[in-house]
Parts: sequence; structure tokens; C-alpha cells
Amino acid sequence: MAQWQADLVKSKLAEKGIDSHLVFIDSEGDQDLVKPLYEMGVTGVFTRTLDTALLNDRIDIAVHSMKDVPVILPKGIVELAVLERAKTADVLVENKNNINSKIIATSSLRRQAQWLNKFPDFTIDEIRGNVNTRLNKVENSEWKGAIFALAGLQRIDLLPENCQVLDWMIPAPAQGAILVVGQENNIEISECVSALNDAETATCVKLERDILRNLEGGCTAPIAALVEKMGTTYKVKAGVYSLNGQTKVEVEEYFPVEKATFIADIVSDLLRKNGGEEILKEIKSFTSSA
Repeated sequence: MAQWQADLVKSKLAEKGIDSHLVFIDSEGDQDLVKPLYEMGVTGVFTRTLDTALLNDRIDIAVHSMKDVPVILPKGIVELAVLERAKTADVLVENKNNINSKIIATSSLRRQAQWLNKFPDFTIDEIRGNVNTRLNKVENSEWKGAIFALAGLQRIDLLPENCQVLDWMIPAPAQGAILVVGQENNIEISECVSALNDAETATCVKLERDILRNLEGGCTAPIAALVEKMGTTYKVKAGVYSLNGQTKVEVEEYFPVEKATFIADIVSDLLRKNGGEEILKEIKSFTSSA
């Protein structure tokens, strides 16, 4: 997946007449396939290694799945471009041999919480590894299936027939978006890469990440947000979930585009006041003790 995303950026730069080459660097999240993500520092698990390479001038830009990027970037690193967004939905890839199983696999607390809220009689198993590894694990498991991002499977042409779109599940902030970052003081690189930016996607994912930041949630927290531009209106869906899925607070609101500046504050306040504050305290207590 990471290579596909990097190749996409490379090809888009080539379309602008800019030559580039790839440097492959394993992230901490890729290296440790056992420990749950919330035990690995909560934020920056998939970005810290690339951040270090960037600041040490080993690379000029880094390409990330934006949902994995902390809402506050390290000092000296800035967003250069957000590519046009792919589909945002989550999908369940089913194991046709265990359709009656009550076990679902996911490494995401957000997916876990939303699934258990809807299906409380299920149990959740951890699943890690690259997409191919996880798909193979589904086929050779006792699970009913595992949850994946639709965009990821489509991008590398691995979307199985035996999957169902979970249209009731609100995605992670910035799910389906690709972010390119670089050094703040490298003006030449910034000017080159900024040509790849998709303004509508950038605005929507910024609002989603602002909601996440206001709620003081990390990339792995069970917090969901989706902002979609519909003509002159932004449709916003967001939610905060208890870790066991028993409690949830969700909002769905519509805002005129001229109110975009206020959307994140309004939505995060609604979530907190409607019961999200207590859930957020639970999340913070759990992740700090893990």
C-alpha cells in the first residue's frame, strides 16, 4: 500500500515534469506486528520513522495515508499536498467458511467500538500486517471476517467479491486521503508538490482532523468523522465511542460553506455535551495505562 501511494505521487509529479525516485523505509507500525497500536504510543506509529528521515535530509518528501498522521506535525514538517480522496467507507471481508462465526478481526479501536455497538454478541481479534497478509489470515481463520478500508483494497486491486460495504460505520478522520509532507524551509520542494493538492479534499479532511484535535484524540482513538461537500453545503457525521461499544455519541449536521471555519468547534462541542466527555475520559485513561 505504501509503495502504491508513493508510486502515485511519483507519477503525478512526473506529469508536472518533475523527476523523483523512491526511498523505502519501514515504519514502526510495520515492524511490530504483534503489539496493539494503542500500546505503541497511540500517535505517529506509522509516521515517526519517515519524519526522522525527512528531518535528516534522507528524503525530500514523505507520503502517508493521512488517517495515520498525527493532527500536530513535528516541528519543521508541513503539509504540502492532499491528493484527491478515494472512497471513505470501511468494508467487511468475509470468510465464506465461517459465516456464522461471532468473531471479527480489526486492529482499529474505532472499528471495534462501532461493530460492538451494533453487534454486541461478537468478540474482536487483533489483526496486523500488510493487506495481502491480512487477507490471507481471513481465509485461514475462525473469524467471520475482517474489516478493511475500501480505498486501500481498491487501490491495489485486491477487493474481494466476498465483502460488504459497512455504510453505517463512520470512517476515521481523513480516511481515503493521501498526504504529502516536507520540510518547512524547503521552498523549492513545497512549490513543486503543492501543485498536486486537491482543495476540496484538503478542506474536508482538515475539518475532520480539527474535530479529532478538539477532542484530543490520537489517530487510533475510537473517534470517527466524515465531512462531505454537497454543493454549497457541508454534511458532517462524527462520533465518539466507548471502547466496549456499549456507549456512543454521534452527530449529523449540515452547514453552509461560509460557516466552514466554525464547523469543527460546533461539532466537537456537540459531541462533548451530549455525553462524549465521559467517553473521552475513559479513552484517555485506557490509552495512558496501556
